[in-house]
Amino acid sequence: MFRHAWYALFAMKYKAPIWLPGGNLQTIWPALMSRRVSAKCPQYHRQRLTTPDGDFVDVDWLDQGSNNSANNTLLVLFHGLEGSSRSHYAEAFADYAAQNGLDYVVPHFRGCSGEINLAPRAYHSGDFEEVGWLLKTLQAEHAIRGGQQVLAVGVSLGGNALLRWAEEWGDSAANVARAVAAVSSPVDLAAGGRAIGQGFNRQIYTRMFLRSMKPKALRKLAQHPGLFDRDALMNARDLYAFDNVFTAPLHGFKNTDDYWLRASAKPHLRQIKIPALVVNAQNDPFVPASCLPSAKEVGPFVTLWQPRDGGHVGFAQGRPPGHVLSMPQAVGDWLRQHASDKSPREHVNHG
Repeated sequence: MFRHAWYALFAMKYKAPIWLPGGNLQTIWPALMSRRVSAKCPQYHRQRLTTPDGDFVDVDWLDQGSNNSANNTLLVLFHGLEGSSRSHYAEAFADYAAQNGLDYVVPHFRGCSGEINLAPRAYHSGDFEEVGWLLKTLQAEHAIRGGQQVLAVGVSLGGNALLRWAEEWGDSAANVARAVAAVSSPVDLAAGGRAIGQGFNRQIYTRMFLRSMKPKALRKLAQHPGLFDRDALMNARDLYAFDNVFTAPLHGFKNTDDYWLRASAKPHLRQIKIPALVVNAQNDPFVPASCLPSAKEVGPFVTLWQPRDGGHVGFAQGRPPGHVLSMPQAVGDWLRQHASDKSPREHVNHG
């Protein structure tokens, strides 16, 4: 039984605990300190997939113990920038899947599984072709084991890429996934890029991301000498400069501006033809409230949840240190309820 009232209440009434004020604290504390599982830490078994271009992608399947038969539904999670199956939100969704009898898998974008990939490329916010190939491959794997339907959720970067896939595939998306959700996704990449490149965000979040992204890029340069300008990369002090040197040219974009424009999901939300949930807190330090889509800017299959609180992939609840289980429960319940829903809907919930 689905908790319809629960996820509607979460969307419309969610408010951060009084001890966790502000978008930055609601972002940082849940990722580091809040409880992410209701019982034991999820255990995964890894599968390596060979990509059409001869590279590899590692996917982590939730270990269901002695149950080797597939559940009817597979939940696929696409992680965020520099994320993995061990990110706090990935483990929280794994807990939701285990509690609700779903198969669960986290595909790692190239270079994010702990081993550098082989091809002269990495991953990016508009990587819809990779998302499409992964979804079809995982759908086939699930079907071999007896499973019947696929649901997908993307977090931050992964959510924007997932929405871009749904937009590009249009009516055909329903042949692969029944419903999708994007959580805390920068659907306007230019606005998000400006926000993360200024002030506190630049000092904390930008430095954190570049601390892992630059070494990976240098390893890629060692694999493929001459791939990009090493000095320009080392001089990059924000994501705009990094994307200009590395992400954009390696993935077929002219420059950062071209990448952020063409990869953003916001301009194409009317093209989505399967149930899609787009969740953004209005105090997300990465995604300014002013750039969030309105009900007039999305198609009839898109539902917007925009609570005032939550930070970036935070949404903590409870007494200190809190937990991050409520958002996966609300999103997961929405996906399952809308998986067989063929009627379009359009609404926006503001907390």
